[in-house]
Amino acid sequence: MHLPHQRRPLHDLPDTPQAYDAVLSDVTEQALARLTPEGSLEHPDAHDDIGDTSLGITSLLALAWQRGKDPRLPEAVRRSLAFHLRERVHTRDNPGYPNLRVTDSGLPHARYVREAGAHPIGDWPSTVWALLQAVNVLDAADGLLGDDQRTALTRAAHGHWRWLTEATFFNPQEAGNQAIGCVVGGLMLARHLPGDRGEPVRSRALALYTEEIHDRRIPDRGALLPPEHGGAYDNNYGPISLSFLAQAHRISGEEVFAEDGDTLARYLDARLTSGGFDIGGPRYGEQHSGFESVLGLRYFGRRTGTDLGRYRGDTLWGRHAVQRDGRIDGHFAFMLVWQIQDTTRWHRTPATVPVRHQLRSGTVSVAFDGRMTPSLIEAAGTYYLPAAVRRRHGFGPVTDGFLLCRPMGEVRVRDVRAHGLAAKLVTQPVVGRDHVLRHVRSLYVTDGTALWVTVAVERLGGAPYLLSGLPYAADDGDRVRRVAEGEVASAGTLRLVHPTESGPDHFDARAELTQEQAAFALAADPRGYGNPDEGWRHLVGSSALEAGPAPGTPEGLHVFAVRYGPGGAFAPLLENGEQGLTVRTEAFTAVLGDPAGDASGEPGLTLNV
Repeated sequence: MHLPHQRRPLHDLPDTPQAYDAVLSDVTEQALARLTPEGSLEHPDAHDDIGDTSLGITSLLALAWQRGKDPRLPEAVRRSLAFHLRERVHTRDNPGYPNLRVTDSGLPHARYVREAGAHPIGDWPSTVWALLQAVNVLDAADGLLGDDQRTALTRAAHGHWRWLTEATFFNPQEAGNQAIGCVVGGLMLARHLPGDRGEPVRSRALALYTEEIHDRRIPDRGALLPPEHGGAYDNNYGPISLSFLAQAHRISGEEVFAEDGDTLARYLDARLTSGGFDIGGPRYGEQHSGFESVLGLRYFGRRTGTDLGRYRGDTLWGRHAVQRDGRIDGHFAFMLVWQIQDTTRWHRTPATVPVRHQLRSGTVSVAFDGRMTPSLIEAAGTYYLPAAVRRRHGFGPVTDGFLLCRPMGEVRVRDVRAHGLAAKLVTQPVVGRDHVLRHVRSLYVTDGTALWVTVAVERLGGAPYLLSGLPYAADDGDRVRRVAEGEVASAGTLRLVHPTESGPDHFDARAELTQEQAAFALAADPRGYGNPDEGWRHLVGSSALEAGPAPGTPEGLHVFAVRYGPGGAFAPLLENGEQGLTVRTEAFTAVLGDPAGDASGEPGLTLNV
């Protein structure tokens, strides 16, 4: 089976002016065929996210008219705008909406679904999206809209802003992408208001960003990130936040948006594999956005010199939102407008400066979590997740069922690049069940094709092994395919084990079940509202690679050696001497220095072919 959402890297989609004109031409033909006598451009199957969809297509038609002056479009724009102002702008409180600060305000807002009182919780983001569609239409209004419609749309947009910032609590879903989107709406709206009304809107938007978003960022892997549905980063919404930050910087020039965007972009680059696969988040564990991410990935990829376009997006939504029949839905169309208007081109080469939470070269990558334990390994097109044993998750030595990968003190990291190799040495002080402090030294070396992992720790009791990952997915052309095995070699014994117990808290990689589905089954709340990252932490056991100790281990140590990816015979030689632990493989010789021998306590690492 294929994973449903992660498909092609987004930079594979053509983004020339000609390509975008072809997209707009297709949108035009679909829209003109769909336009109802009432002026609606909504997809006939649209049910939720309804408050901005017709207006979104209107904004695309307005942009198409700007670029091509198709004589059929002005009438369609005016009719569809009249429909939106008449049928999709509400001034009465939605029954049951829980986040009002002022009742019966009479301020205009959008609804998530048509029916009054039906799922009102989505009205805040729907009003943000309607505001953004509206300001895009206003941007294209010259020569297209009459004074009456322009005035009515401006009044509605200003009312949306006031409803979002006065009548309701700001950002009630604690969703960074929605909150930054609201700020962008205010910044764009301010340009269409007279100075005495526009400047207060701009100032309020900037203050909201500083106080409600920037100052409340959440730390993860050494970065401060806009909060997203209760977490720091989400695979679907994080790149969308990046797009909103790009648009905020484009239209305002305020450096805070550039700086926060650079931080988020570098964080995303560090957690993203070479192949563009990623997993995890507080809302959608595996679902990836499509066109909604392009602006931010392209804009900040260029700014930071990183190839963020390798992100495997959902290319079913590669150009715009669609319904199940593949026909256009106007939801989030403002992102397509902005990416067409932006002239930034993709940066396609990887950054070469080593970063703490990533090792990457060629087609090999390791993304590290905040403990400097691998959160995702990629080699030979296969992706490995942290495995689980007795409720403990990660990569690392296991003794008596206890996984040694949670640091009890400062984690030291040393990066070395030499002779075409990239290496990272991670030293973690850990404590086991016996309360004995041990230093786990984990060496990761890659030549861009294979990954060698060597883990050394003071000698353990029992029958220890190295928990070496859960084979989960592999590249398959334009798709990502579920797998239950990978190309792995071990100096010692190597076992691929699967849970002997069944149930949602035991994940068997051979089953046709995605990680996201399993995580939501363990989450406290229903799918779509629960936290899959939190749910996954309840996993008791999973399929796992277990590597036994390497033969010839020096006295007083247990050393484990594993190679991910292609290669011939794998029989590393290990020797402990005055300089430290020497590891000789078929591809390199590495010396892991003793931290006690360094004046600053830093681990030493030398690397030779």
